[in-house]
Amino acid sequence: MIDLLKGAVAGAVGVWVMDRVDWFMYERGLDTQETRCQTEAARPGGMDPAHVMAKMGADAVGVRPSSPKENPAGLTVHYSLGIMPGMLYGGMRERVNYVGAGRGLGYGFALFVIEDEIANPLLGTAAPPGRYPWTAHARGLIAHLVYGFVTDAVFSVLSGTRHPRRLQRRPS
Repeated sequence: MIDLLKGAVAGAVGVWVMDRVDWFMYERGLDTQETRCQTEAARPGGMDPAHVMAKMGADAVGVRPSSPKENPAGLTVHYSLGIMPGMLYGGMRERVNYVGAGRGLGYGFALFVIEDEIANPLLGTAAPPGRYPWTAHARGLIAHLVYGFVTDAVFSVLSGTRHPRRLQRRPS
């Protein structure tokens, strides 16, 4: 149970740092005005997946947010999408081989593929991957790698470990 809580804290820090890196790249890095416009046009309602999820939830219960693009519900969903995988990471890191591979980089990569490239388009919270410019995918990948690395680092500090132990094979 304590590993889940440590993972939640690590995931919250991971998503906070991930956001800073993503915004830095968006504003000063890979994207041009053209690719920003292409990304905005591809997004359902011009919103990121977390705000689309928040809007879907609000619509389901008949609530109208003050601003669909920037609102506390969307931010709550966004942080939940960082905290829950952090909890999962905390629960599995010491128990499942290779979850902590590459100091969390493998986990970050897996989240990028599963969340950004597969689940979000299937759920309708993002457009199909082909509608986004390559820069959006590159930013997403880098941001998720940062998330995985930071989540692992914070979890390691909270746990007093330097790296996950490798599970030993039981003799047959």
